[in-house]
Amino acid sequence: MSGTVDSNLLGDGPQRIGHLTLNAPQSLNSLNREMVETLLASLLAWRDDATVAAVFIDGTGDKAFCAGGDVQALRDSCLANPGGPCEYAENFFAREYRMNYILHTYPKPVICWGHGVVMGGGLGILAGCSHRVVSERTRIGMPEVTIALFPDVGGSWFLNKMPGHLGRFLALTAANINAVDALFSGLGNYFLEHKQRDQVIAALVSTDWSSGDPAHNVAAVLKGFPAEVALPKAQVEPLMDEINAWVSGDDLAEIVDRIALWQGDDPWLVRARDGLINGSKLAAAWIFRQLNDTRDANLETVFISELRLAAHIMRHPEFSEGVRALLIDKDRNPQWSYDAVGSVPDNVLDGFFVDAPGAPVLELP
Repeated sequence: MSGTVDSNLLGDGPQRIGHLTLNAPQSLNSLNREMVETLLASLLAWRDDATVAAVFIDGTGDKAFCAGGDVQALRDSCLANPGGPCEYAENFFAREYRMNYILHTYPKPVICWGHGVVMGGGLGILAGCSHRVVSERTRIGMPEVTIALFPDVGGSWFLNKMPGHLGRFLALTAANINAVDALFSGLGNYFLEHKQRDQVIAALVSTDWSSGDPAHNVAAVLKGFPAEVALPKAQVEPLMDEINAWVSGDDLAEIVDRIALWQGDDPWLVRARDGLINGSKLAAAWIFRQLNDTRDANLETVFISELRLAAHIMRHPEFSEGVRALLIDKDRNPQWSYDAVGSVPDNVLDGFFVDAPGAPVLELP
């Protein structure tokens, strides 16, 4: 998959705006290794540049900010190195997670324009930014259970901080949420229309950064553009009682049975139910454990644990099969390793949560 990141400094005053645009519209701006490296290099350079006041990240086109990582390239790496180590795939995650960590800990304001499709690796970028804009067409999701991955890129951090059991629900069911749901869950903190993006950038470029807190200055700019369209209808908040009831408890098999037996008619919950039922049972097991294990972990520990799990997943055939069924052959008939979460042996699941021999080390600044 070809794709680049356009990296520019905007403005000619004493302080400028760093502008990063994901540029792979043919793949909904999905991330490849080169794009991650450009993001990393620019963020590190601008972090220590006193002339850069803030960073703005967006995507090319009107359909998506970023649909995730290039999972077909990851699968190619897995197939070329059965049992691992899978050099390309595992190092992609190591570099991506480093970039995500830098965003979460960045000392300057970072605005993410989360318009359109925001999934997987795209959501990792959005969640790491200090000022997270969602729009009338934002569609957010972590669909990893459908391809036997897990909500990584910091998902173990931000999903665990959502209201109630919402994070667990989204991780297990691959449910999509809109802008209103993003505001409720904490993934977004500003709602603007996509057509206002260029005006917002211009306002940031013309801001006087010589006084005031930079984060407050960015907030003032974003609040100065009230949206002229109505917010989408809330999906999550009205259903929080059902969501919490669905995924409460410590027994994953009971949770899956409870969801599978649900016979309601809400179309959004129907899709969520089917997402879990049709997803990888092995993936559901490691997703559930990963979220539980990291519930009280700090940010560094979260990313270290995610890299450990990701390396093992790349070395297991379940992921390649999931990508094949959904994205390569598109037959939507994956041959999963287990037909029920209760069939996953404890020792198999335990093997995903120990150090992976030969895996890359997460180099955090």
